[in-house]
Amino acid sequence: LNSVLTDPPKALAPVGDQVFLDILVKEFLLQGFRRFIFCVGYMKEQIIKHFENNNSGEFLFSVEETPLGTGGAIENALLLVKSKTVLITNGDSICSVEYLKFYEFHVQKKADFSMVLSQDSSRQDAGNVWVDQTNRILSFQEKKATNKGFINSGIYFLESHCFQLLPEKERFSLEYDFFPGLIASMNCFGFPVYSDLYDIGTPERFSKINHVFSS
Repeated sequence: LNSVLTDPPKALAPVGDQVFLDILVKEFLLQGFRRFIFCVGYMKEQIIKHFENNNSGEFLFSVEETPLGTGGAIENALLLVKSKTVLITNGDSICSVEYLKFYEFHVQKKADFSMVLSQDSSRQDAGNVWVDQTNRILSFQEKKATNKGFINSGIYFLESHCFQLLPEKERFSLEYDFFPGLIASMNCFGFPVYSDLYDIGTPERFSKINHVFSS
């Protein structure tokens, strides 16, 4: 987003009369979530300051002194995690999900790992996911969307024992270095939703999300 946003950090990008991260957090609060752990690095001071007087939930910050990748960031935050089941979500995308139904699905399937799946065929750069008739994930290919099947919405439930399979390195990717092994060895399911996936990763998508959420 550097061509259209150099300051503040992407998570605090203005969307209408709000900032992006507030849209995410408000939706979680409405659905009953109260404890949030933010993985922060670049311009972290602005994000921490943004929540310092917010009393609507408990806001904790896992600070990266150097970039750790999506996987390293999660591993860095584990000391702050208290629950056996953890919800992980991207901080720069949004997809409409009924989280109680998603959690009930996760429990019913006795899943170790559950991923929200979108059918947004307009996306060409998201991870493709294939499932069987029971919604068990058969395969996952990051950044190889083909307009077939489902795409990864960047929203996951994981049981804490899954983290035993994290790679033994400081910087790594959830999508490339962790999920494939997890899917191959544990009970992993996809939760389909019929919602579009929006993100603020490019100027074009930033403009689109401003149009959608400012309407």
